[in-house]
Amino acid sequence: MISLYHHVDTVNNLLARYGVKFGIYKNGTFKEQLFPFDPIPRIIGKEEFAYLERGLKQRVTALNLFLSDIYGEKKIIRDGVVPEEFVFSSSGYLPECEGIMPSREIFSHISGIDLVQAKDGSWYVLEDNLRVPSGASYPMIAREICRRSSPTTFKRNHVEDNRNYAELLKKTMDYVNTGGINVIMTPGRYNAAFFEHSYFAEQTGAVLVSGQDLMVEDDFLYYMDYTGKKQKVGAVYRRISDEYLDPMTFNQESVIGVPHIMEVYKKGNVALLNAPGNGIADDKGIYYFVPKMIQYYLGEEAVLHNAPTYLPFYEEDRKYVLENFDRLVIKDVAEAGGYGVVFGNTFTAEKKAEFIELLKQEPRRFIAQEVIDFLDLDILENGEPVPRKADLRAFVLAGKEVKVWKSGLTRFSRNPDSFIVNSSQGGGFKDTWVLSQ
Repeated sequence: MISLYHHVDTVNNLLARYGVKFGIYKNGTFKEQLFPFDPIPRIIGKEEFAYLERGLKQRVTALNLFLSDIYGEKKIIRDGVVPEEFVFSSSGYLPECEGIMPSREIFSHISGIDLVQAKDGSWYVLEDNLRVPSGASYPMIAREICRRSSPTTFKRNHVEDNRNYAELLKKTMDYVNTGGINVIMTPGRYNAAFFEHSYFAEQTGAVLVSGQDLMVEDDFLYYMDYTGKKQKVGAVYRRISDEYLDPMTFNQESVIGVPHIMEVYKKGNVALLNAPGNGIADDKGIYYFVPKMIQYYLGEEAVLHNAPTYLPFYEEDRKYVLENFDRLVIKDVAEAGGYGVVFGNTFTAEKKAEFIELLKQEPRRFIAQEVIDFLDLDILENGEPVPRKADLRAFVLAGKEVKVWKSGLTRFSRNPDSFIVNSSQGGGFKDTWVLSQ
């Protein structure tokens, strides 16, 4: 493994040459930047990963059942497990998806589950990403470059091969495909994850398309290539947000979607991965109820635990949050990418009073969590190992079977005083080694 340390500049230079970047908008300007790679891998033992695998499969299975229920019979609401107002007030709930059953009855085909490991070794789920989770391409291509740069490292260490993600993704698309080609739909060159869209298209053999390449005709979806040839589309791995997917159903001003694609989807003539409307299941407020969903739908105790979480929506929890505000982290349920996360101990007295008033007025808008002092992982900084906070995004693919990719995206903070690891907040990433023996 030490030999990898000597190749870190080579690896990062190659990542830059291959365009392995992410884009962010700041003050209305699009900027691309490298996603810094660290050569010291996160290592997860075979038995420990088997435990994570059980918990992740269980969690994604329950979340898929929840989505099917919420847009169908709503038994979980009727039985009082999840409050009705908590579901229908969520920005992630889309009434336009009511009564639609996706191909093979799968809603979340690609789930990104974010976990952290506490210093005592316990794992906690921080959040579920069931809309358009990204990031699997980075450890894939980094591993490939590392193999070329230091082949002896992987001969000496028994590490699960992570190059099968593309195969898992293709099998998932093929399983739900309603008849036609697979396409990966990108909003375009200036999307933050455009590299990933093009990389997956190349790796899976799917066609990389934008909305203007697709058209609806006679209740079916077609891809029109540059020669004018028309091909029926059976599965769309769409990498654009729900609201931009179909201007006839959602945001009328969207110019990156496909008019009437929701009608084709509703009639079962195309599969959309992930299903529109999944946002209700990764609402940070709904996250609180996932252990109860597991018990309700599967009759099992949750293998993986949530971080200790409180809902100001409930009077008892609100009282606890107000009494313990300074030692909690508060999250806006509708935000993502590390935004909308504040630590109670960072407020001035004036700002604290203002925030508490907002929390009282909009209790559904926030959750509060205990601050988990999660494990530090070493990264190389100026050639020396230094500890930094890191999380793990595990990828779970639901097709004929629910599969957990034996790898993952480990993100770390480059700021020694920060718990925020997101790339949009300046973090870096490292490979995740799952040991095979």
